[in-house]
Amino acid sequence: MKDGFFRIAAATPQVYVADVEKNGEQILEKIQEAVQKGCGAVCFPELSLTAYTCGDLFKDRTLLTGAERALETLMARTADLDILCAVGVPVPWGGALYNCAAVFHKGRLLGLPAKEYIPNYSEFYEARHFTAGPWAIEVTYAGQKTLLGKGLLFCCENVPDLCVGVEICEDLWSALPPSIGLARNGATLLLNPSCSDETIGKAEYRRELVRQHSGRLLAAYAYVDSGLGESTTDMVFAGHDMIAENGALLKESALFTTGLICADVDLERLAQERRRMNTWVPAQDQEYRRVSFRYDAATLASFEPQREFAQYPFVPQDAVGLSDRCQLILIMQSVGLATRLEHIGGKTAVVGLSGGLDSTLALLVTARAFDRLGLPRTGIHALSMPCFGTTSRTKSNAQRIAEELGVDFREVPIEKAVRQHFLDIGQKETDLDVTYENSQARERTQVLMDYANRLGGIVIGTGDLSELALGWATYNGDHMSMYGVNASIPKTLVRHLVRYVADHSEPRLQEALLDVLDTPVSPELLPPKDGEIAQKTEELVGPYELHDFFLHYMLRFGFTPGKIYRMACRSFAGQYDGATVKQWLTAFYRRFFTQQFKRSCLPDGPKVGSVTLSPRGDFRMPSDASWKLWQRELETL
Repeated sequence: MKDGFFRIAAATPQVYVADVEKNGEQILEKIQEAVQKGCGAVCFPELSLTAYTCGDLFKDRTLLTGAERALETLMARTADLDILCAVGVPVPWGGALYNCAAVFHKGRLLGLPAKEYIPNYSEFYEARHFTAGPWAIEVTYAGQKTLLGKGLLFCCENVPDLCVGVEICEDLWSALPPSIGLARNGATLLLNPSCSDETIGKAEYRRELVRQHSGRLLAAYAYVDSGLGESTTDMVFAGHDMIAENGALLKESALFTTGLICADVDLERLAQERRRMNTWVPAQDQEYRRVSFRYDAATLASFEPQREFAQYPFVPQDAVGLSDRCQLILIMQSVGLATRLEHIGGKTAVVGLSGGLDSTLALLVTARAFDRLGLPRTGIHALSMPCFGTTSRTKSNAQRIAEELGVDFREVPIEKAVRQHFLDIGQKETDLDVTYENSQARERTQVLMDYANRLGGIVIGTGDLSELALGWATYNGDHMSMYGVNASIPKTLVRHLVRYVADHSEPRLQEALLDVLDTPVSPELLPPKDGEIAQKTEELVGPYELHDFFLHYMLRFGFTPGKIYRMACRSFAGQYDGATVKQWLTAFYRRFFTQQFKRSCLPDGPKVGSVTLSPRGDFRMPSDASWKLWQRELETL
């Protein structure tokens, strides 16, 4: 409803077998609660008006008529509530009985999606009572003309990207779930009213089924399970409700409870993902019927998203997941480099080791690549190239790390060469400008390249993804190498990778790595102040945690500056105010667009995550693309 976010609810009320009036009251309470929580849609369990476990009572006209009247009453009592509801109900029509979800909005019965796959195995005997739903047919039910059957899509006229499809319980478990066709024909939100009995291990399987299915369909998926109150004659029901989005589980209820869960799903993100993936082929199958509805303007205006996003989208939030991710990334980086070395017959590598985070990670990866190939680490040459801004802290850390890793370490001072260069081009040493800084970076690159040539080796690039996004690199200086192992690693993740290695290292190496982690990020191109680093990168270009947040949501999902701004304000509330977020977001966009020329000629490097800036791979942009549209939106924030 705002920024593409839409709040949905999954509700499992206490159920009373065959007591349709009592069930209607329970459902009404949950609908009212969902409205109070700002939800635009709410789904209830399979056959929630009657209970699922009615058995042969489903053949009784009294129960069926009672359910119809209860639905009619429920729609009348919710006619002033601006929420889409899906309630399970048995519907008799034309000599058959259908297991349906009554979908209604503000008193209007939009349709009766019918279950397609009727289980009749193990503990399920639904074929004794129900018939598989046909393609949509016109019926009259609960006093209204509507559509009953499969292939129904409920499309909102004034919420972009909201199209609702319904499949029921077993439909999801089948080899060809109806939700596939519903999604291909436009459904972005899928509702599943279910009544799945609980057995050992079933919850884990059910959870993965829902999560992965939402990812496969690039959709939001609400699975709503019946629970307490269903007959326990032969089965036990747990009320396992879940809301998933594109492979991620957003919310989940505790087993053996009743109540309501809700979550904000990002419909804009889903639509963007479908457009991005050219293997997603939308369909316009004639069998599918579209029913439109619309929300009141006041409802849309009052909606305020509550969803928060992880501050570090590139970094897993749980400790175990982070450890596993770090281990895998280090393997991927080292395999990429090892493959390149093996291909060229290389046995020598040169790394410019500053004692900072990026070069430390590059050296750690190079050591692992050499180990993988069975090459001696003495074939790795770590060069420290001190100049005007180098501090004793970073220089000593570089030497300690090299020695502990068993690689060749050499100090190549470049101060004299840079001063000669200043004389040659007429640069005053007192002018601490961009020429002063870049001359040092380019001299270091020349030393590395020539040293590698002399030894018949390759230069390992150290620059990371965050620096590439911001253009925080000297063109044809540290921007250039022969293989960039960190090119797809954002700064926030670099830190965790180095810490992971530190946690699994001997004490002396661990101590040096931890000190690197505690050292301010700096290119060390300006003279130190009182022996301390004077040039701190994050004071100049902004906090990397913000830039990595911006980068992820701009590049991965194509979100607008306004949406990213509001997401960042919510996620970093209490850390950065709105003015600070806007300041660095504007700087991010300006630098991202104006520095593309540096990324257009990047060296090779392994992709390890879903976001990368390789001009040969994931991201291709003209170097002279204008950022006016983005700038204009930023100015309105």
